[in-house]
Amino acid sequence: MTIQVNVQEAKTTLSRLLAEVENGAEVVVARAGKPVARLTPIEAPARRALGFLGHADIPLEVFAPMTEDEAREWEGT
Repeated sequence: MTIQVNVQEAKTTLSRLLAEVENGAEVVVARAGKPVARLTPIEAPARRALGFLGHADIPLEVFAPMTEDEAREWEGT
């Protein structure tokens, strides 16, 4: 469904027009009867996977604290 309103009506009824958009309507704002803008709902962005390699199984040992020997190797001492 498309609703066309003039600028003045859009100013005074913006909350109602936004509710109409949320319910699936398209609102066209016109100046002197000539359409100049369109209100449409914003699509939710697609959910993105973390990382560029896709799903990866990371073993929990990766998050364990370093041993003393590993810390010395890491620091190069």
